[in-house]
Amino acid sequence: GEESLILLDGRHEFPFSFQLPQEPLVTSFTGKYGSIQYYVKAILERPAAPDQSVQTELQVISHIDVSSPALLTPVLRSQEKMVGCWFFTSGPVSLSAKIERKGYCNGEAIPIYAEIENCSSRLIVPKAAIFQTQTYLASGKTKTFRQMVANVRGNHIASGSTDTWNGKTLKIPPVSPSILDCCIIRVEYSLAVYIHIPGAKKLMIEMPLVIGTIPCIGFSSRNSSITSQFSVDMSWLALTMPEHPEAPPNYADVVSEEEFSRHVPTYPPPIDCEEQLCCPVFAYIQEFRFQPPPLYSEIDPHPTDVEEIQPISFML
Repeated sequence: GEESLILLDGRHEFPFSFQLPQEPLVTSFTGKYGSIQYYVKAILERPAAPDQSVQTELQVISHIDVSSPALLTPVLRSQEKMVGCWFFTSGPVSLSAKIERKGYCNGEAIPIYAEIENCSSRLIVPKAAIFQTQTYLASGKTKTFRQMVANVRGNHIASGSTDTWNGKTLKIPPVSPSILDCCIIRVEYSLAVYIHIPGAKKLMIEMPLVIGTIPCIGFSSRNSSITSQFSVDMSWLALTMPEHPEAPPNYADVVSEEEFSRHVPTYPPPIDCEEQLCCPVFAYIQEFRFQPPPLYSEIDPHPTDVEEIQPISFML
């Protein structure tokens, strides 16, 4: 027959652990128009009284190793803009920028290599910023929210002058890791280097970023302990789960996914000739001397997906 468990009055605790499913789970996230949340729920069935239940939130992290070959690839962009008015053109403003790799983790400082040439008659100010783009998809419709999460300002560049960033750093704040493989919510990042030109449209180039959870391990870290090597900055978790999350949008009022794809780039983009060495702009880029990227180890950690759950208590 069915076994019954008789509990006396008082507090009873039942410690347990829970093995997460083997299929990939999307990282927990709470954004502007939606969220990805996980809960553990326990139910106490009582024969002569209503069931009692409690639930607690479970934070899930889908690990992204920034040491993977695809994320160690340098990213290079170049662009030029003529500056002038109706009857007079003062000259071009040209901008080239590079980051050593595509993948970084929270707390890392991204070295930016850039060269800005000001052949216009204006005084210009170069800046760099990290942008987060949240994309929400439902019923064939999409809605996006884009925000700047960090920025840095360069020096003024006078007319006829050139400025070079030889590893100008921009630190990544506590942000949620990239979410790239979810069918309803995407979280993507880019690093933009841009110039405000008085009286003209902003000159901007964007380079795709992937914010991961497992940091890139260089040769200098080989003597450190495994624990310190694979420590992950989890401070972004405190930014999730607001007390009163905003309601999802009315998807009847947002643009179609097809229209969205024509205007907003998806990161990481497919490899194009600009990242290879076959683009006409490379004739200019060849003169743009970047420092070589650092060496990386071939360590490939595989952290466990077992989540230990604190005991759930019932008061009888």
